[in-house]
Amino acid sequence: QVQVVESGGGLVQPGGSLRLSCAASGSIFSINDMDWYRQVPGKQRDLVAIITSSGVTNYADSVKGRFTISGDNAKNTVYLQMDSLKPEDTAVYYCKARIWKIGGSSWTDYWGQGTQVTVSS
Repeated sequence: QVQVVESGGGLVQPGGSLRLSCAASGSIFSINDMDWYRQVPGKQRDLVAIITSSGVTNYADSVKGRFTISGDNAKNTVYLQMDSLKPEDTAVYYCKARIWKIGGSSWTDYWGQGTQVTVSS
């Protein structure tokens, strides 16, 4: 089995910072990439940032210069440092890991349960 677990959400004032963490565990042979998405009620889930196992990163235009994604391959963990937060960053943030399971035959996407981030004064 594979588990993906996020942590670190909460309430923060505009202009503040939060750091999200996401850890993958279980029968993992290899991880191709780990990504952060976010979703507000009634809207689609949007990609926020991605980091590959080789450290290549990419960001949505709306968060460039404010959010930083980083990873620790040894711990199968990815972080999302969110600075200069705005009310429009309020959403449930989800982590997705593309994983090759031990004994598996293909890459599979595994999602975490999500963590709420609320930016409000």
